[in-house]
Amino acid sequence: MLVFTDTSDLSKIQRPSAVAIGVFDGLHRGHEVVLATLFDNANGCATTVLTFDPHPANVLSPNRDFKLLQTVDQRLEQLAKHDLDQARVVTFDDQRANQSAEEFIEEVLVEQLGAEVVVVGEDFCFGRNRSGTVETLREAGERWGFTVIACSAYGEGVEGRFSSTLARKFLREGNVEGCQNVLGRCWQIRGLVVEGDKRGRELGFPTANLLIDAHQVVPGDGVYAGATRINGEWLPSAISVGTRPQFYENGAVLVEDHLTDFDGDLYGQYLDVAFIERLRGQEKYDSLEALITQITTDVQQSRQIFKNFAPFGEILLG
Repeated sequence: MLVFTDTSDLSKIQRPSAVAIGVFDGLHRGHEVVLATLFDNANGCATTVLTFDPHPANVLSPNRDFKLLQTVDQRLEQLAKHDLDQARVVTFDDQRANQSAEEFIEEVLVEQLGAEVVVVGEDFCFGRNRSGTVETLREAGERWGFTVIACSAYGEGVEGRFSSTLARKFLREGNVEGCQNVLGRCWQIRGLVVEGDKRGRELGFPTANLLIDAHQVVPGDGVYAGATRINGEWLPSAISVGTRPQFYENGAVLVEDHLTDFDGDLYGQYLDVAFIERLRGQEKYDSLEALITQITTDVQQSRQIFKNFAPFGEILLG
């Protein structure tokens, strides 16, 4: 999949194109419907995703501290697995936010992408003050010669609406299984392994301390069974998210990943960590011995959950 940003040579974009528009954060099952519709209606055009970075919410409401399910790199990697021809990543800044819907259509859809088919979600809005709607696109399509298809966010046989908002809500609650149902696969966090205070190593369970992108959502406090990708292979892991109440009264929220069957130096590496199941909440124990006993149980459970998950894990881990 070719990726074009605002600084790319846009003359190399493949035209004409069939375009799916959206942020596509998390690339959930509703997004999958949009992409399937794109392929079904491409009619020989270059299959193209038009997405935005940073997320518009972080520009329009900078004090909101809006969190994302994925980094933009993760999003593009997930999109690439769908064998799309190209992705156009539009920088969303104040100038873009103040652009009218009509100006955006002419500049990006018509001039840059040569769109003949445009696929969006049924509630899609764009342009200054979100004034552009699906109807705006359809009216423009009549003038510029492209067809517009609006997709429902409801899945066949599934009650409720698939959305990134719902997936984030589940994650904040620690309900990684609910998030998995929205995404159609396990949610993954990506972080840089940095040096910590080595508490885990002192307890006999060394952890990779992950530095997370400031705009990526972190699950609710708890201990989780998961999997970590090392050299392209998924290995079982037990993940702690929280403030470590055993040691600190008001500690920072940390994501610590104990790879149950790995021994090696991971400092300076980026890890993808998938959350499979929540085991328990964070607790403060009467003694370090009691904490070690509990961690031992957590690790054993994580191994077993990973083992049971393995037969269908390749699909759900992505």
